[in-house]
Amino acid sequence: MDNVQARSNADKLMLVLAFTLVFSVMNATMFNVVMPIIREEFGVSASQVSWLLTAYMIVYAIGSVAFGKLADKYRLKDLLTFGLVFFALGSVVGLVATHYWMIILARVLQAAGASVIPATAMIVPVRYFPPEKRGRALGTAATGLALGTALAPIVAGLITGFASWRFLFLLSVLPLLVLPFFRKYLDDQTGAAKKIDFIGGLLLGGTVALLLMSISMGSWLMALLGLVVLILFIIRVRTAEEPFIQPALLKNKQYSYGLFIAFLATGMNFSLPFLAPQFLNGVNQLSPAMIGLIMFPAAISSAFMGRQGGKLADEKGNSFLVYTAVGLIMICFITLSIFVGLSPYLIMFLLIFGNLGQTFLQIAMSNTISQTLAKDQVGVGMGLFSLLNFIAGAVTTSVIGKMLDVGTSSFHLNPFALKDNAYVYSNIFSALAVVAVIIMVLYTLQSRISSPGGLNKQLKVSGK
Repeated sequence: MDNVQARSNADKLMLVLAFTLVFSVMNATMFNVVMPIIREEFGVSASQVSWLLTAYMIVYAIGSVAFGKLADKYRLKDLLTFGLVFFALGSVVGLVATHYWMIILARVLQAAGASVIPATAMIVPVRYFPPEKRGRALGTAATGLALGTALAPIVAGLITGFASWRFLFLLSVLPLLVLPFFRKYLDDQTGAAKKIDFIGGLLLGGTVALLLMSISMGSWLMALLGLVVLILFIIRVRTAEEPFIQPALLKNKQYSYGLFIAFLATGMNFSLPFLAPQFLNGVNQLSPAMIGLIMFPAAISSAFMGRQGGKLADEKGNSFLVYTAVGLIMICFITLSIFVGLSPYLIMFLLIFGNLGQTFLQIAMSNTISQTLAKDQVGVGMGLFSLLNFIAGAVTTSVIGKMLDVGTSSFHLNPFALKDNAYVYSNIFSALAVVAVIIMVLYTLQSRISSPGGLNKQLKVSGK
């Protein structure tokens, strides 16, 4: 298939990708609902059952950057074939598992295969869409992400209620149905025949694994070991003939600065889906089923509006979408800092602003960062961006978790906060509103420094 024909199938390819993203996101989150059931069935401790999430997250994060790197050399359709088959293999292992270690193995195999999907979601819009149409493509991907997030707790609850939790594994076999379409619409493009720096890849993977484990387990020893491995990785990058990550990529100031802003933005985005169930249960005393219903309208709204956000990025620029996103997020965080703990139906309405803002911000940052990369850096560059998202999410949930462990407080940053037993949540939302302003200021400075006309104009002129 030549490049012209591949581009003509680009829209169809994005629809297939969005479908796959739905199941990828659902698989990553829906097992959270059934952890108590799995713990009871296999007689394991709370820390042991948490490895269902921890093991998946570590392998998924490392795999996303590994597949991104491999995509710079091998055909994307072949990597997807390998990944989706592994995804299904892990599902089969989980379905027939008779011991807890088999469940963990199944989740690791699932993560190893499923991690090709976020890498693909970052690469396809860049390879198959010109900069002026890339926002719509990223919006379609965001729709799949939001829809998977919305459906995960509901589908998990229904399947667990009417059948066994093991049937959740069957859902991950369904992406195999679209594998023929991926192989049809993806071209045969490969990169230069370069050697893969496996030592560098292992050092990067070790750094990420130790960092995420140190966060999830609260271990300073893991953090120290992670720092040592990181130093070894940096030495490897500087000394290897063809390192896993080219130094030129890290010296790209626009890319590095964009990653820093994206780290803050992603961390902020992870806060809302983590906090909402906490205060809806702890303050409003809602059941898990009711919490899912309260959060559903916001998630489904993001799914429907994702493509519209991409359209705004294409027509009015990434900066416009960033400002729109931050405005929506500010409305959500400030009002929640006032009304948290009040009627769940009011919260349901306010969450819509936050989810829409987060989806728009994700599209804008993905679009901005993709436009700072040279063609031969797209795979590993967007893979690192995806990897950073996981680290930001882990750091955010850990920090907020520690703040919640402190408990209620009589001190409140927002003088208009109405519920005294929800001051700790009000304070967190007030702090997050400040983070949103910082993100907007940093993005504005980057746009102005890049060129008088802003980052988007400069990049379009350069033809990236």
